[in-house]
Amino acid sequence: MVEYDSDWQDKYRDMIMSPNKALSEVTSGNRVFLGTGCGEPVVLVEALVKKAKKLADVEIVELLTKGSAPYVDRKYADIFKVNSFFIGKNVRDLYQEGRGDYTPILMFDIPALLRSGKLPLDVALIQVSPPDKRGKMSLGVSVDIVKSATENASLVIAQVNSQMPWTRGDSLIDIYDLDILVPADVGLIERDQEETPEITQNIAALVAALVPDGSTIQFGLGSTPGYGRLPLAVAPLLKDKKDLGVHTELISDEIMELMEAGVITGKYKAVDRGKVIGSFCMGSRKLYDYVDDNPVFSFRPTEYVNDANVIGKHNNMIAINMALEVDLTGQINSDSEGGNFYSGIGGQVDFNRGAARSSGGRPIIMLPSVNTSGQSRIVARLSPGSGVVISRGTVHYVVTEYGSAYLHGKSVQDRTLALISIAHPEHRAQLLKEAVEAKYIREEFADVEGKFVVASQSYMKTKHLLKDGTEINFRPIHPTDEPRVRDLLYDLSQETIYYRFMSHLERFGQRQIQNFVYIDHRQDVAIVGILPEAYGDEIIAVGRYYLDEKTNRAEVAFVIRDEWQNKGLGSFVFKHLVNIAKANGITGFTAEVLRNNNRMQAIFNHSGLNVTSAIEEGVYSFIMDF
Repeated sequence: MVEYDSDWQDKYRDMIMSPNKALSEVTSGNRVFLGTGCGEPVVLVEALVKKAKKLADVEIVELLTKGSAPYVDRKYADIFKVNSFFIGKNVRDLYQEGRGDYTPILMFDIPALLRSGKLPLDVALIQVSPPDKRGKMSLGVSVDIVKSATENASLVIAQVNSQMPWTRGDSLIDIYDLDILVPADVGLIERDQEETPEITQNIAALVAALVPDGSTIQFGLGSTPGYGRLPLAVAPLLKDKKDLGVHTELISDEIMELMEAGVITGKYKAVDRGKVIGSFCMGSRKLYDYVDDNPVFSFRPTEYVNDANVIGKHNNMIAINMALEVDLTGQINSDSEGGNFYSGIGGQVDFNRGAARSSGGRPIIMLPSVNTSGQSRIVARLSPGSGVVISRGTVHYVVTEYGSAYLHGKSVQDRTLALISIAHPEHRAQLLKEAVEAKYIREEFADVEGKFVVASQSYMKTKHLLKDGTEINFRPIHPTDEPRVRDLLYDLSQETIYYRFMSHLERFGQRQIQNFVYIDHRQDVAIVGILPEAYGDEIIAVGRYYLDEKTNRAEVAFVIRDEWQNKGLGSFVFKHLVNIAKANGITGFTAEVLRNNNRMQAIFNHSGLNVTSAIEEGVYSFIMDF
């Protein structure tokens, strides 16, 4: 337990000033740094603004503040100029009006920028806890770049707040490294949890499915207009996970709740095992009390938390961040919208790089398929003025409410098709047309217009457990499955090919493969049996039926990869297709089977359906009524 020095105000009386007197040390032309987030020293900020009439050309430098930002008022336009590394809600109007300066930079690089003298700080206004008996003070809920600013500013004025939590880790500074102390007893800024829109919950559920037990996670702090804080929306959906670790910038109430639920243990972290690593904290008073002198938490400066080399040391590092827009080649824009700066680069690139280096790591970008006006956030080309935050060469997972697209190492054509498949259905045809025009995909893809559908019906998804314990997932086929279907077909033995296609095919044409994956999932249905892999799903089975609307019967066919045959998969695929067809009101199935294909015949004859068959020229014709 921390033993505060109860006599600190007497002991350091020569350093103590009132807010107004302390801020009299700020002069015109100064560059003034403000403490981050909910650690903003609001008493000092108010005193600075009160002194505005005596100042001119003061540059305020901030990472992200959560206070009311009175200095952005138009009446102070000639006095205060704001330069942000990340644009928060409280100053966004300033930037939309063209009155603010935004410095795009990776979070990891900011401390080095301050140390280098390229952005010299005249004054740092920070907030700290009272000193302990050793004369050490904690930066509390805001360590991040505040520690570097404190170490490099010419004058440091500290709001010493008795309500500031004492956080453990590399968060301490010596009282003699400060110049002026301003005692305060005020509540910290709190950040309320927001209600999560349904679409955001749907996206979050898909992201949560990509988080394995024992992984280490990072939640980005960004939000999307109309959809809330996307990354943090994932946290409540992780409560069925086990032994997660945390290495992130932002410590929030959502992380506290996962800890209280026993989900976060840090048991398998490669570094800082058992510790929750963060650099700043924004949330409720309950959260601030929770982190206070809590040995599980280790608050570290940005140069450690955002170091991609440190991040990459974790196994299964999952970085969850958001985007405002993504183009069909995979370029991610997350700092601007409609040509206007909206937020900032933040730590997104740092964690994307780190997770990519991690063994089993997954850098994930999440975004809604459309904005609040119904315009697609997946576009052929980024909007004019939009900035590329994550390049097409380093993007991995992109997730919308319509699915997950894995892009890393994929060709422009494959990633284009993957992104169209998770775009809003109303925009897919136009995106397909624009992709052809942009030469991202071949001209023959124009023929699949109207069939570019990703089925989302829950009844088409299921699982099957083999006798050896292997779990096979079944889902509707996706347009992005084209390369995997091609791999499956070329891996089949000649016997399997002959039984399935009634011909000794040695090659499959592009259009033939397209016919497998580009279907409407209404008259035609196709499902795949998959084994999830880090690089994407491995397809081991494909089942399909084709509806004849005149008879309301569908022709059924399926194929199993050779090494997975004789394990009961064929019977399961057939039964699953029967259930789907019944749900769609189909009367029955038909099938054509070669005389020598005894296993397929057995599946049909032992299906429990009303089966009739006739043979002609070595081919059985089956009719199976439901």
